[in-house]
Amino acid sequence: MPPKITTSQRRARLAVRHHLAAPAATVADAVAGVVALHATDPATVHLSASARLATPGVSLVEQALYDDRTLLRMLGMRRTVFVTTLDTAALVQAGCSADIAVKQRKLLEQHLGQQGHPENVPEPGKWLVDVEASVEAALRARGSATAQQLSEDEPRLRQQLRMAPGKPYEAIGNVTSRVLFLLAADGRIARGRPRGSWISSQYVWHPLDAWAPGLPSWDAEEARAELARRWLHAYGPAPVADLRWWTGWTAGQTKKALAAVSPVEVDLEGVPGIVPADDVEPVPSPPPWVAFLPALDPTPMGWQERDWFLGPHRPALFDRSGNVGPTIWASGRVVGGWAQRSSGEIAYRLLEDVGTEVAARVEEEADRCASWYGEVRAVPRFRTPLERELTA
Repeated sequence: MPPKITTSQRRARLAVRHHLAAPAATVADAVAGVVALHATDPATVHLSASARLATPGVSLVEQALYDDRTLLRMLGMRRTVFVTTLDTAALVQAGCSADIAVKQRKLLEQHLGQQGHPENVPEPGKWLVDVEASVEAALRARGSATAQQLSEDEPRLRQQLRMAPGKPYEAIGNVTSRVLFLLAADGRIARGRPRGSWISSQYVWHPLDAWAPGLPSWDAEEARAELARRWLHAYGPAPVADLRWWTGWTAGQTKKALAAVSPVEVDLEGVPGIVPADDVEPVPSPPPWVAFLPALDPTPMGWQERDWFLGPHRPALFDRSGNVGPTIWASGRVVGGWAQRSSGEIAYRLLEDVGTEVAARVEEEADRCASWYGEVRAVPRFRTPLERELTA
């Protein structure tokens, strides 16, 4: 029979390895502990990293991202933007992003040939290759540039597409963002500093080899195997389906990656799971802890099957697309949700009885969050039922 790993053991691993019960020494360590931070909402990067530091601070995250450049914002798993350490970025590029670029390029070529406005683009494949090369050359000439500046240098970025023709939500837009998306997914350009504050999503672009020189090149299969190892260390033990969902890989890619890792099967209280062969033994449970994690934090978003830490709270804390809102954690499980009001107050609600001692810790953590937010107001990009209610 496979060895059994209890839910309490899974929660103990999560607590320490995700730096929730044991703060990370650096921002890079905080990111490495969860493999990658979700960055679709720019605020998540700073909030998630700060939740894992003994002394939280936006300036520390900005230094790691833009001055030391020990982190990289990139397109990765499931066509989502993440922030990773540089060594993980190389794995994600070879193991996930390159495949995404191939699929999205084919789709854009199809749209250019069929839905161009006011007319279709002849030879869309050739046209797109030429435009990408021109944009990259313009970026190298400038050193760095915004999307608007690149559109001025290469007017073909203003080529328009008519999307969803004949539908109530029909729209006409240019291809600028999609071409830049492809260049980024190919590992040719990178997002640098935002034009505004740390909650802005308008980035200045740079050639990747100038922004983060020396990224190693990986074989795709080897990269997927190493990425699987890192995910299993951070999120294992877990069902194979969780790894496949998190990475966005096909069943075949997942199977090959795991064949190289050679994990062992375990019993997760009736659910089959896997774990690295050297990670079966029990780990010590940390002292009780409380954390306020932001919307899209990588811990609640790390698994597709979440009942073992989420319990019955999904309807209040997730939107209809599966995006998590701000959550309150106590010793490895979700016990409530929180939100920042326009006044700066951190409002929260416990969704179950946690006892007076934990409730007092929650109150202290709410005050801690409010103090380091300062004057910044960060509304999650994806609103969830409880978050909306707390800010109404």
